[in-house]
Amino acid sequence: MSEERTQTEQRPLGSGFGHGTTAMEVIDGINLRGKSAIVTGGYSGLGLETVRALVAAGAEVTVPARRLEHARSVLADAGLSADVQVEHMDLADQDSVKDFAARYLADHEKLDILINNAAIMASPEQRVGPGWEAQFATNHLGHYTLVNLLWPALVASGDARVVSLSSTGHKLSPVRFDDFNFSTSYDKWQAYGQAKTANSLLAVELDHLGRGSGVRAFAVHPGGIMTELQRHLPKEEMVAAGWMDAEGNVREGFKTPEQGAATSVWAATSKALNGKGGVYCEDCDIAKPTDKESPLARYQGVDAHAVDNADAKKLWALSAELTGINAFA
Repeated sequence: MSEERTQTEQRPLGSGFGHGTTAMEVIDGINLRGKSAIVTGGYSGLGLETVRALVAAGAEVTVPARRLEHARSVLADAGLSADVQVEHMDLADQDSVKDFAARYLADHEKLDILINNAAIMASPEQRVGPGWEAQFATNHLGHYTLVNLLWPALVASGDARVVSLSSTGHKLSPVRFDDFNFSTSYDKWQAYGQAKTANSLLAVELDHLGRGSGVRAFAVHPGGIMTELQRHLPKEEMVAAGWMDAEGNVREGFKTPEQGAATSVWAATSKALNGKGGVYCEDCDIAKPTDKESPLARYQGVDAHAVDNADAKKLWALSAELTGINAFA
């Protein structure tokens, strides 16, 4: 385990891919036979397209799902049921995450790719577990526990990658260490922003802790995509935000699910990232730091608070305290 506090520079590599690249284009020519992968939320939207690409490259894929029969039905309709193992897991329930991890470790010697894709967004105020705010608990703490419990399998790979799906939502809020549960007043978008910042910081700290064991981690912004993630948003709110017009036509610039899955697949498989990690990626490349003077600052680049080493370490310690789990203790 490396103690050196270094980090890959937050600077594009010139990957040759871009905004319109699809997951299948990224995976073309890559052989994942003999590799094992887990994709949370891998039966909906960009998660499904992520699974499709990994399967096409020969990976053995497991999809943990809260809605087990629904997930199996969707994967069957997509022609993927013969290639994907579906197991029950509810990220909002720590005991459910523990049960899934125990079953996976019992049946698998190693894990080469873990893509923490599942999320809820801008949901009504809800408390789970011991009173945790649901977006933070589901999007971050569930994945934090999953990563830590699957650590032996990741190490056994010798060359594992963990991809943590963040988004430009991270720009809406840093982690509110003084009130991460929004116990005083709840704002659904700030809560989502905090959770997406936490997803990015998880990758930063995991990469620091894991690189000496051959485990590298990356945060990913998939792009603006219309999927089931928007299920808590009324149409009027999406129109007001400029995401679609009054007739429901999605604005130019939004990605298809196939395009949205591309950066996750790139971060999980690209040889250009060998020896790198702890960075935030977008459009199939390492993102630039946010240019605050740019009119596109809200939608491009990564804000400093989402890749801050000190906050990443602080969040890891908080998460360990809350869950009672820490593979590095």
